[in-house]
Amino acid sequence: MSKISWRQVPALALAAFFVVGSLSNILAPASIYEEYLRWGYPHWFHFVTGSLELTTAVLLAQARTRLWGSALGCAVMLAALATVTLHGEYGHGVAPFIVAILSIVVGWLAWRKPLPSSA
Repeated sequence: MSKISWRQVPALALAAFFVVGSLSNILAPASIYEEYLRWGYPHWFHFVTGSLELTTAVLLAQARTRLWGSALGCAVMLAALATVTLHGEYGHGVAPFIVAILSIVVGWLAWRKPLPSSA
């Protein structure tokens, strides 16, 4: 059994969040699909978002690509925050804001003290 560092826990939790987010965007139940249309995005844009979130999760799961995953995750969440803010849906902005901050923290930890390559 491998040991998990405390610095890996937020990154792996964030990766799990992005996996769930990617699946909900790629599969896009009617409510999510209709939100994208209401916000003015093309009918296929949920696939773009889901793919970016899945890529983020994969990058976050590996120590050597964690900084890139943090940057991509933060960008995706800031775009989501901008979307809901521009449409006056401020309550929907709480989760993207928190996840963007967590992405910054995970990125800072990855940049500050990279994990050994064997981890």
